Amino acid sequence: MAEVLSILIEKYEEEHFPIKNPDPIEAIKFRMEQMGWNKKQLESVLGGKNRVSEVLNRKRELSLAMIRKLNEKMRIPAEILIHQS
Repeated sequence: MAEVLSILIEKYEEEHFPIKNPDPIEAIKFRMEQMGWNKKQLESVLGGKNRVSEVLNRKRELSLAMIRKLNEKMRIPAEILIHQS
């Protein structure tokens, strides 16, 4: 009985209180902070000072290559990085 009740509660919460993925740029900034990285370290992943600035200021979307590198080097899940505004 308890198992059925827990499944019903889980389904209700998923339907009425869904948890959305974070914004990709905010996820990058958060992970940078966690890792103690600054923009210089991010350059090695994204490819240059201008590109880092453009990405963080939302003037350039993440490319597939960038998403792969961010996933590999910073361990940010690709599904978070793919959903851009």
